[in-house]
Amino acid sequence: MFTTLFTITITVMLIKILGQAAGGQIASADVIALIGFQALNYLPVILILTGYISVLLVVTRSYQDSEMVVWFASGLSLTQWIKPVLLFGLPIVILTTLLSFVATPWANTQSAQYRERFEKREDLSKVSPGKFQESAAGNRIFFVEGLEGNSNKVKNVFINTQTEGKNSIVIAKEGTIELDKKGDKFLILSQGRRYDNTRQQSDFRIMEFERYGTLVASESQALSGDRSARALPTSELLKTPNNFNMGELLWRMSLPVMALFLMLLAIPLSFVNPRVGRSASLIIALLLFVTYSNMVSFFQATVVQSRSTFLMAWWPVHLVVLGLIVFLFSWRLKVNSRYHPLVVWSAIKHARLLKKSAAT
Repeated sequence: MFTTLFTITITVMLIKILGQAAGGQIASADVIALIGFQALNYLPVILILTGYISVLLVVTRSYQDSEMVVWFASGLSLTQWIKPVLLFGLPIVILTTLLSFVATPWANTQSAQYRERFEKREDLSKVSPGKFQESAAGNRIFFVEGLEGNSNKVKNVFINTQTEGKNSIVIAKEGTIELDKKGDKFLILSQGRRYDNTRQQSDFRIMEFERYGTLVASESQALSGDRSARALPTSELLKTPNNFNMGELLWRMSLPVMALFLMLLAIPLSFVNPRVGRSASLIIALLLFVTYSNMVSFFQATVVQSRSTFLMAWWPVHLVVLGLIVFLFSWRLKVNSRYHPLVVWSAIKHARLLKKSAAT
């Protein structure tokens, strides 16, 4: 089940990230790393679905093969499935907790830093020969005719810059990247002209130069990464308890609780009539998962939007699910009692079949 869900997720992410790389939004060399970070981001939900559907399918198969009839006729209770399910699900809950509180924030931070590094790299490295290219700041347009040797030297450069109502056009025979003592990167142009004008005036100012430098990237522009709540460590969420941080903390706390409650919910929810297919119960189970997840997101949104406090929002949906688990267990225990007519009838039917088989 995990392999199926993970493969589907990776395939969708691969198509999306490759499309971003083809569109020039991310570096092609960062595709594998970004897929890994996104996989860590989705792993908690995948693990929750894995445990939930796995328990659901196993118990459903026991009903379909009439093994549960023998189970109940032998005097065993449905609650005796809880212990093996918890033994199976405990590693999933622990791993979901670690991913939710530690790995996912780290992956979000690293992914944002990769994207920011691509956006803040020197504009000249983004330029493809023979193609107009916009700068990261959106105020420059570059064009180069070709490259000489490595990518640090270009021929026949055209730069159009717009700042504060002024338009500047620079044309140069060649250009190179140089690093000053402070670590700032400059594009040094040689043998060219610069044309300046304002939008309100029609006259131009023309300057010829032998050497002209323009700032490309500053060393002081350090990569900060994603500083949103999704990328903050849990300790920082607790240190700064604003609405966004508390909403994110609610989501992280809810994931391991969802993993535990859904596996317990799958036990009484797995009942099927052996003569009827299991599609209906599986659809109902998936709808319950979607509803549960969406309600957690809803309460998270109420915290973020200051419509509710963290202490009042984190527990109601889980309490409802816990009540549903208790109700379904009590209902199934009554229905599956060994004195229930359906169970007695099934036991008698199996006894007759066994007797007939032995006589044959």
